[in-house]
Amino acid sequence: MKIKFKKKRLIANLILGIVWIGLGTFNVLEDDNLRWSDYGYLVIGILYVGHYLYDLTNQYLTVENGTIRKNGLYGFGKKINLNEINWIKKFAGDYTLKTETKELKINTELIDENSLIELNSILGKLNLPSDKTPFANRVDGSD
Repeated sequence: MKIKFKKKRLIANLILGIVWIGLGTFNVLEDDNLRWSDYGYLVIGILYVGHYLYDLTNQYLTVENGTIRKNGLYGFGKKINLNEINWIKKFAGDYTLKTETKELKINTELIDENSLIELNSILGKLNLPSDKTPFANRVDGSD
């Protein structure tokens, strides 16, 4: 299952890529004395479009086969096993999943609303003590 980015983030990367490519094309076509730096706008635009395509294909998180993986361009993705999570910390809307040796921070501001509901459901089903998860049902009325 994929936990998706908000569409606003994806569209912003695409628009930035198109704008940079447009500026680069204009700069290359308009300038008679081309320098290597004139192609910088094109390179930045291509990188933004590439980032958009990567995010569109892989999305923010992948939950499968008992693992949760944060997909990151340029090899910055992290992966942890769901059954190894021993603490979920919620601070300022972000989740930090902790195991004995690893930590995975999830920015919920980047997650699509429906995908966030799915993520909360998955994390809520983990068998953690009530003091180690923000998803525990509290019967004493405290928050």
